[in-house]
Amino acid sequence: MCGINGILGIENTEKGKLFLAKMNTKMAHRGPDDEGIYADVNIALGQRRLSIIDLTSAGHQPMWSNDKRYCIVYNGELYNFKELKFDLERASRGSEDKPYHFISTSDTEVILAAYSRWGKDCLSRFNGMYGFAIWDEQKKELFIARDRLGIKPIYYSIKNQVLAFSSEIRSLLESEIVPRKLNADALPDYLRYQTVHAPQTMVKDVYMLLPGHYIIANTNEIKIQKYWDINQFTPSKAIDAPYNKVCAKVNTLFEKAVERRLVADVPFGAFLSGGIDSSAVVGMMSKVSTSKVKTFSVVFEDEQFNEAKYARIIAQKFNTEHHEIKLTPADFKNVLNDALLAMDHPSGDGPNTYVVSKATKNAGITMALSGLGGDELFAGYDIFNRTLKLDKLKWLSGIPGIALAAKLNLLLRPSVSAAKIAELLDLNSLNFKNTYPFSRQVLLEEQIAKLLKERSKAKNSVAEIIKNIDAKSGNLLSAVGIAEISTYMQNILLRDTDQMSMAHALEIRVPFLDYELVEYVIGLTDNYKIPVTPKKLLIDSLGDMLPPEIVNRPKMGFTLPWKNWLKSDLRSLCEENLNLLGQNPHFNAKELNSLWQRFLKDDPFITWSRIWYLVVLQSWITNNKIDV
Repeated sequence: MCGINGILGIENTEKGKLFLAKMNTKMAHRGPDDEGIYADVNIALGQRRLSIIDLTSAGHQPMWSNDKRYCIVYNGELYNFKELKFDLERASRGSEDKPYHFISTSDTEVILAAYSRWGKDCLSRFNGMYGFAIWDEQKKELFIARDRLGIKPIYYSIKNQVLAFSSEIRSLLESEIVPRKLNADALPDYLRYQTVHAPQTMVKDVYMLLPGHYIIANTNEIKIQKYWDINQFTPSKAIDAPYNKVCAKVNTLFEKAVERRLVADVPFGAFLSGGIDSSAVVGMMSKVSTSKVKTFSVVFEDEQFNEAKYARIIAQKFNTEHHEIKLTPADFKNVLNDALLAMDHPSGDGPNTYVVSKATKNAGITMALSGLGGDELFAGYDIFNRTLKLDKLKWLSGIPGIALAAKLNLLLRPSVSAAKIAELLDLNSLNFKNTYPFSRQVLLEEQIAKLLKERSKAKNSVAEIIKNIDAKSGNLLSAVGIAEISTYMQNILLRDTDQMSMAHALEIRVPFLDYELVEYVIGLTDNYKIPVTPKKLLIDSLGDMLPPEIVNRPKMGFTLPWKNWLKSDLRSLCEENLNLLGQNPHFNAKELNSLWQRFLKDDPFITWSRIWYLVVLQSWITNNKIDV
């Protein structure tokens, strides 16, 4: 796990080295074990290394192929590298391919050898999380690729025929190639969804390479291509199998996913909240691991937020080496400024992951498994059942008086959910593609129009992302799963997990996002996945692995008393940033102040989350010296 940088199109080699040195230094936190730079005419590549597999100097990057034709910088983990290595060490039958002679035990060299033999088609053989770049010295061509699910980031910018890329936006800004300019067109997206959806970012002319895509570039031409599309796996051809056979298949795929992710040459463990997803990961780790599993739980004194008893049940059942990381609200507040400084791209979430990652790293762990992705695959969020219910109520659309009744209810029982229902019933149809964009929306359109002085012509990004999803009856749960993966998960959860864990040089692996498991579960029709009980398909697939206390426990999010903090300890931080944001030429200062005052007066429409992400935005602008 590392951080990578590169620039294509600068003829001056010394200047390329200078830019790469600055970029590497800016993301030293991602790779404290080693660094390297290669620079020549028109190409410069840099890397910071966090050693996970092959801790020796043989894993140093940039790394060259045996024939010195290809040079790679790589961030990630390739979980099937041993199987691929076995194939690459042998000649391909019926071809002129020669056996590759490996000089390291690293997965980096396997990617290099795979590209040398198969070119871009190597991507179809990879199972892992990655962002890498390979320079072809012979063709003078650069190949940049990102993993299927978007677990590892790649940001890029193209200015004046120069292509710069990096694992972090801050490194691109440090290069002096990319201007520190706010992307004003992305503000509506951020205000709607507390993030900016790829390929756009909050920085003008900086883009995020979409999951399952690659770039092929030389000094004359840059092409971006797709090599994997989650939409291809919707159940247009339904898997017709008995339920018990489907459960057995899910169990096998999940077991393989966990087993693949236990390969490491450093101490590792697992996050354990005591919820279904993390408990499933720990249970499967205990089954396939040859050593005792180390588990880490964050515990609080306040019972309202404390999941310790559930984590202890799992730790005892699987005889793990359990560690409880005791944190108080004060611990969070004390490192909040550090968490804001670590934020590479603004988001309404993140500090929780920062604190947990810091505590886990301090406990001596360099890699940890997480249950992220379980909710998206196995219909764990409320939005799944809600979409099924709305689909059954499609007949309400257009009936006179229905929308009026909803608005009267809004007056009688004012709340964010009531406001969303009123807007939904104003729509022409209650179908998935109309209703889903509301599911994660923070501020509604009327509020956004008041906050911004000028509205961008950009379309609703979530509506654009989901427009090609097959959402026929019987496929709705898969449609919602794809939507959640492609929007909230990829653009908030995974991005925050990467930036906040790598701030402490901690690698997070996510077995639920093994692409083989994802393809299979997404390909199942609704009748296999209807959550009559929480994540029924996953639970049934695990058999008796999880005890009833875990299966039947109430869902508890990882929450903290933010509302109280924003009104007390964090009040000055909020007011300072909101005042600065009010000076931003794109924002209406009067409306920002109105939102703040309404929050202080406990207005039910203005929850703490509708304030906090505005504070975060200004903090990020200030910390990164962004020109508005």
